Amino acid sequence: MSLIKSTPKKKSIAAAVIGGTSLSAGGIGTVAGTIVGALIIGVLNNILDLMNVSAYWQQIIKGCIIVGAVILDQLKQRGRR
Repeated sequence: MSLIKSTPKKKSIAAAVIGGTSLSAGGIGTVAGTIVGALIIGVLNNILDLMNVSAYWQQIIKGCIIVGAVILDQLKQRGRR
């Protein structure tokens, strides 16, 4: 049983963040970037399913990718200041 459900709203936010939408800059991003983020998540889901990775580890891997995207965004925002 998962303690944190993966709702469509959370998946949408994850796709936007992975696609380059800056949450720290007020949600500035592009539709194309969000589509690319959704494709990345979809391909990642398929790869992890085909490799028989457990749902627990799938969430950890996707969470690490999202955290990495946020860190890259923060570094990019610092460079602009």
